[in-house]
Amino acid sequence: MQTTIKSAAVFEGAGLHGGVAARMVVRPAPAGHGIRFVRTDVARSAPGRDPVVPALWHAVTPSRLCTVIANADGVSVSTVEHIMAALAGCGIHNARIEIDGPEVPILDGSAAFFAAGLLAQGVRELEAPLMCLEVLAPVEVREGAAVARLEPAETLEIAFSIDFADAAIGRQAKELVLANGAFVRELSDSRTFCRQADVEAMRDSGLALGGTYFNAVVVEGDRVLSPGGLRHEDEAVRHKMLDALGDLALAGAPLLGRYTGSRAGHALTNRLLRALFAQPGAVRMVEVADARRALLPGVDVTLDEVPLHA
Repeated sequence: MQTTIKSAAVFEGAGLHGGVAARMVVRPAPAGHGIRFVRTDVARSAPGRDPVVPALWHAVTPSRLCTVIANADGVSVSTVEHIMAALAGCGIHNARIEIDGPEVPILDGSAAFFAAGLLAQGVRELEAPLMCLEVLAPVEVREGAAVARLEPAETLEIAFSIDFADAAIGRQAKELVLANGAFVRELSDSRTFCRQADVEAMRDSGLALGGTYFNAVVVEGDRVLSPGGLRHEDEAVRHKMLDALGDLALAGAPLLGRYTGSRAGHALTNRLLRALFAQPGAVRMVEVADARRALLPGVDVTLDEVPLHA
């Protein structure tokens, strides 16, 4: 069965890149609605422009630092990857997300507070079959040393590897079957990360204005500068997996397949989805019966499984 949230969940805070505070309300939506963002500030100030931005792969616009989606009227929402990961990881297929600014709040830099807020309201089943996208053939895209690949699997799996010069990150690799509440327990609290030099360069360019040591893991060489240190020894690669889940959720339906990323980022994962849908016979829409549905992200996950940090 398809699902939605039982009642509205509210999130407020500054965006990471623009630093502009926004109020975001995730509301229930009917079966077949999918995930859609509604720019309420645009609806108020520019009634001639369409405020609705679909959370879909073909709505993604070029951006180096985060995932940005936009509609035909140029109305956009940026940094959607963490809330999209939380929705996918909590097994929520339909939602109307009202936001009064251009960027999703960064909160603590992870998806844990999003997941907790959604699960606190509860998930409701809808009277409609759940349709999933089943990967039938391998699809791969590359850019330099970066690789992203999708291939057939019984349910969603993610494998990721990274390699950074900074000793505080270094080489990390992890793979996970995203069945049941694995995302919530294993990935949801892992924060975005960056180097101190990158923060300074972005701020000089007018970016990362909402970034602090409390909503990102900031490293310099072998030192972790963020108070409290790391939440996981391999927090960086876990966050890359979180990002990948959020970007894959823009497929428009749950994916059944194995995603492998090596040094991949938002843009490459979106290129992978575009290649998947462009390749004849690489993917098909299937109705998922109860036995296979039990293997999907978010099934039977509960609020007390979300790791929250002060």
